[in-house]
Amino acid sequence: MKSVSSLPAMMSAAATPTLANFTAMTASRPAVPSIQCNLLFYDRHHVYSHKKYSKNGITIKYTDLPKHIRPEKGYSSSSVRGTIYCSNHKERNVGLPSDHIAVGAKVIYAAAPAMGHNQVPTVQGSLIKESHPECNSRVPAILTALEKMNLTSKFRGSDVVEVQNFRPATTDDIGSVHVGPYISGLEKAMDQALEKGLIFIDGSGPTYATSTTFQESLLAAGAGISLVDSVVAASRVSKDPPVAFALIRPPGHHAVPKGAMGFCVFGNIAIAARYAQRMHGLKRVFIIDFDVHHGNGTNDAFYEDPDIFFLSTHQAGSYPGTGKIDQIGCGSGEGSTLNLPLPGGSGDTAMRTVFDEVIVPCAQRFKPDIILVSAGYDAHLLDPLASLQFTTGTYYMLASSIKQLAKDLCGGRCVFFLEGGYNLSSLSNSVAESFRAFLGDRSLASVLDDPSYLHEEPLKKVKQIIEKVKHIHSF
Repeated sequence: MKSVSSLPAMMSAAATPTLANFTAMTASRPAVPSIQCNLLFYDRHHVYSHKKYSKNGITIKYTDLPKHIRPEKGYSSSSVRGTIYCSNHKERNVGLPSDHIAVGAKVIYAAAPAMGHNQVPTVQGSLIKESHPECNSRVPAILTALEKMNLTSKFRGSDVVEVQNFRPATTDDIGSVHVGPYISGLEKAMDQALEKGLIFIDGSGPTYATSTTFQESLLAAGAGISLVDSVVAASRVSKDPPVAFALIRPPGHHAVPKGAMGFCVFGNIAIAARYAQRMHGLKRVFIIDFDVHHGNGTNDAFYEDPDIFFLSTHQAGSYPGTGKIDQIGCGSGEGSTLNLPLPGGSGDTAMRTVFDEVIVPCAQRFKPDIILVSAGYDAHLLDPLASLQFTTGTYYMLASSIKQLAKDLCGGRCVFFLEGGYNLSSLSNSVAESFRAFLGDRSLASVLDDPSYLHEEPLKKVKQIIEKVKHIHSF
């Protein structure tokens, strides 16, 4: 990763951004068209009549649905991964007949790489994506690694399902977390971005936008929402539904209700939490955030809400400077926020201890209906933006343990959302380890990790912090 040395200075303040002041740079990009549709899986053993045609360069199958499915036009994309159903109806289908839910998969995922976001030339003629850590190479690097490591449906058949052609989130979905003036202001700012190329959102430390940012951010949030739909549908007919992973950008956990912040545009996981409550009646949502930076946006969105428990582990003193141990929620939400700042140098042993002694008892006491995970991979030893020393083995442990926790507490309903992770190699290897954990494969951490880079963890300090958290939260 190039030119990241200046970022700490740029990220020193945690001011709430506004859209009143954009600093423009050169170049422009065309808008990226999106496809609006809903998603549900149909059992591969059912046969439907269909005919093909092309739309926007994509081969589509028109599917004649059985009589007990609402008689709308639908489109499906078939392969060895099974069939994905997309409805052009404006509302998502909730509670379709159980025999049409694909329950055999172990992992489902959706990718929204936002290739137009952050794609303009610099003065030197190189690309912004080469100098900014939150670049559009991140999701493609993950997808390439999954393919090379035989973790896609091409190699795993129906165990792995990719959700495609999902529809973007609506402005109403976004409005469940963010204020209207921010949403409308960002949408209007796309005209300026189209003209000027790259605009920085004032006070967002540093969050930028290009002409496709608004639509691609809606698509990222829509991916998470669609995976919530799919996991919930599968959980109604199976005690072992698939774990879902939204491989999306821009990330979301820093975006505050009033605006963008810290590379994040919309609060993807917060939007999905509200959607799960509103559309599926999943009242109690447990959010785990293991990104190296505090998820201040998610924290703020639910700080007074007793029905959404937000638990963050992050490096003490890192951007954005929030997430103190005594920030526990307020009003009716007091006690439903848990912040655990880890000292620099904390690694695998520290996180395993935190999981067993803090995360598990908190989740057990809260009794969630669904678990959502802000999965940031920037706590990895090789990541350039922090100084924890997680390994791919740490992320395998977290994925495996959270999957089991969801199975024990909420019928296996669990969705991961990609947040940070800026070394492309450690990011892609760590996500691949997460997939292996979901699939029940053995970890390859012993091959991927080099223990010679590790140094002694500050376990005494970690233990002191854990004891303080237990005292504050009475467990």
